Amino acid sequence: MASLAVILPAAGRSSRFSDQEVKKQFASLDGRPVWVHSAERFVNRQDVRQTILVIAQEDREYFDSKFGSTAALMGVEVVTGGPERYHSVERALGRVRRDVDLVCIHDAARPCVSSLWIDKVIEVASEKGAAILALPVAYTLKRVCPDGLIAETVPRTGLWEAQTPQVFRREWIIDAYSKRGDLIATDDAQVLEYAGYPVFVVMGSPLNIKIATQEDLHLAEQILRILPRPSRGPSHPFAEDQFGR
Repeated sequence: MASLAVILPAAGRSSRFSDQEVKKQFASLDGRPVWVHSAERFVNRQDVRQTILVIAQEDREYFDSKFGSTAALMGVEVVTGGPERYHSVERALGRVRRDVDLVCIHDAARPCVSSLWIDKVIEVASEKGAAILALPVAYTLKRVCPDGLIAETVPRTGLWEAQTPQVFRREWIIDAYSKRGDLIATDDAQVLEYAGYPVFVVMGSPLNIKIATQEDLHLAEQILRILPRPSRGPSHPFAEDQFGR
């Protein structure tokens, strides 16, 4: 069994979430913060040796006061991120243990991932070196001008929407990030592609949504009702009402 370090980026600005009090990754979902749901999918897996949550510097005091004890009980290391996602991941990679085989990167704001999908992408990454969950694009795509005029219809053949988890051999992703240069990457697979590493796609699910808006939060509540609940284990015996605002 390959061993894993898990990185959960949670340093986003939540500009579309429309809540002045709390960012999406810290919002309450079914009685617990969004980031806790995501972390729970990994912390009690037998193959996970390390879990790292990356938060923004501006959120550090808030996080430590509200969630610091929970992170400690779950065995989650907390790292301060940078201005962009790739900066945050780069900082977390500097904390990854050298004795792990794979690095798994999963959006902290993507709480509806199932163990089955995680198992599938890890299996392919273990064999081929790098794999991501993704979905083939099912809808008609339009390229639109700034004034709203449709410029063209984009053929969707061969187009996939990237999801997370994204799993890579530790040596590959560390090397790829060392070669990133000025690349502005929107996901970690792009960094691997830029460095010349092959990355394979594993079929994801439409249920594996990323929270971006308040509507997404409501949808996630319904999805969680039909997904198998992860084992919480003895490592973080917190009460569900602990996280009220």
